[in-house]
Formats: sequence, C-alpha cells, structure tokens
Amino acid sequence: MSTPQHAIGSGFGARSTAGEVLAGIDLTGKLAVVTGGYSGIGLETTRALAAAGARVVVPARRPEAAEKALSGIDGVEVDELDLSDLDSVAGFAGRFLASGRTLDLVITNAGIMACPETRVGPGWEAQFATNHLGHFALVNRLWPAIEPGGARVVSLSSSGHRLSPIRWDDLWFANGYDKWQAYGQAKTANALFAVDLDRLGRESGVRAFSVHPGGILTPLQRHLAKEEMVAAGWIDENGDVANPGFKSPEQGAATQVWAATSPMLADAGGVFCEDCEIAAPAADDPAVYGGVAGYATDPEQAARLWTLSAELTGVNAFAPTA
Repeated sequence: MSTPQHAIGSGFGARSTAGEVLAGIDLTGKLAVVTGGYSGIGLETTRALAAAGARVVVPARRPEAAEKALSGIDGVEVDELDLSDLDSVAGFAGRFLASGRTLDLVITNAGIMACPETRVGPGWEAQFATNHLGHFALVNRLWPAIEPGGARVVSLSSSGHRLSPIRWDDLWFANGYDKWQAYGQAKTANALFAVDLDRLGRESGVRAFSVHPGGILTPLQRHLAKEEMVAAGWIDENGDVANPGFKSPEQGAATQVWAATSPMLADAGGVFCEDCEIAAPAADDPAVYGGVAGYATDPEQAARLWTLSAELTGVNAFAPTA
C-alpha cells in the first residue's frame, strides 16, 4: 500500500537549525501564532520566524515570563492563554479575531510531558486535555483567521506517540494512570489532528503537518526526576546531556519551522515529519527509533478523534450549518 510517509530530499537533516532552514525565506508581512513560543524549542521557533521577518503572536500561560524571555526580539507580541482551560482558549481567540488580522502560520508547540496524574475541566486527563483538546479548540476558534490566507498549521507531536495509540475504551485512564502512556496518547492525538485538519482544510488552501522535534533537554522535562533521566541515559550525574542523539533547542525547532515554511511541502499535508523530512513508517519493533506508527496517520482514526474532540470541546469550525 502506498503512503505519503517517505522522504522528499529536503536537503536538511537532524543537525540543521531553525535559522538554517529559514535561510533565504522572507517572511516579511507574515503573521504567526506559536503557542509556548517563549520557552525551549518554542522560543527558538519564535526567534527564527521573527528574524526572517514574520510577526509572531505568543499566547502564554505566564505572560510576564513570556515578556521577559522574548525581550529584545522584534516583531513579537504576547497574550494570555491557558490551554487546559477552554474559557481561556475562547478568550484568546476572541481577542485575536477582534483584531481583524489573517494568519499565515500556526504552530501548536506548547505542551506538558509525563506529569503526575492531574485532572482539568470536567475531570479530563491533563496531558490529553492540554496538548490536544486545548489546541483543537484553539485552531477551530481561530479558523476565521486561518482560512482566508491558506495558512499552514503545524502540530507538535513526538516519537513518544509510539508509546500509545488513542485509548478509545479508557481515554481518561479511569482504570489506572500511566504518565508515559498518557503522554503517548496525547502525542498520537497531535498527529491525528493534523491528518484530519489537512483533509478538512485543503480545499481552502490550508495544510497541516505534525512533527517530532527530536530529543532536546528543555523545561518540558520539569516533571521528571533527575534519577529517571539518568536511568534513561538522557543526562549524566552532573545533569549534562549524555545522549549523543539529543539536539540543541535551535536544532529541535528546525523541523516545525521547516514544516511551516518549506516550499517543498506546498502540495503536501497531513504527514508526520522528523529531522526536517517527511518521516518513514515506523518499524514494528518499538526498540527501533524513528518513523511514525500507522495508527498515528490513520485517516479513519483521525476522523473519529475529530468528531470526539468536537463533542468534548463544543467547538467545530467544520460543523454543517443549518
């Protein structure tokens, strides 16, 4: 069976940086939204886009911290957004739409990883609610600004999606919480979101992609004990990077910047990307690193997740009108 998941010869790779990917690309006059664009790879994404001429809106759960982190970067504005709170999502989207501006790029970069069991809203598991449902609601609410310019939407997934498909029979871990399976499910959801958004939006010229940024030490690991990261081979006893495959934040930002701007992807969409390339299908052996699991790009599961997410959030830009 044919698959769009195959390399296209981008000319970039695992060690390319966001700045290198954007070399020669002029984003003057373009407007981007980057969630979490003030920390880790999000900060490097914002920095690279702004350096290429884009104006970047950074919605942040901690606006004061975002203002401080982004100080000195021209062309950036900060607003408030808590992805775990759908009222906050609606508030940010409403303020943005009131500005009357059209979006060219949306990068749903923010997220949490392997946190202790946490419930938000009506008892939703926090990783799925924040990483997926918050971004689902945000993009759907921003659709009136996304559609007119044929924007690209980039959803930050992870190789961690291979830890779990969507748990249709126990979405909220009512039968026992596992922080890594919960993270895996959320990252699978991020990939499936791009699949169905691309299907729904392509007639309007909107294309969507999901990306695995690579292994990077950032504040995303704040819920992990040092001992756990040492045991995993990520860091040494001094807290320094021990895994030679890990990337710098500038390298980690490269794939989502590439997916957001590369002319090579003009006629593509819905695909999972890694190392500034379209990823290949993952090997059946989970010990073999890289690639994308079939369940994370399955169009039927993507459509099923879209329907469920619309029911849960009460938001669907593509709902039939009476």
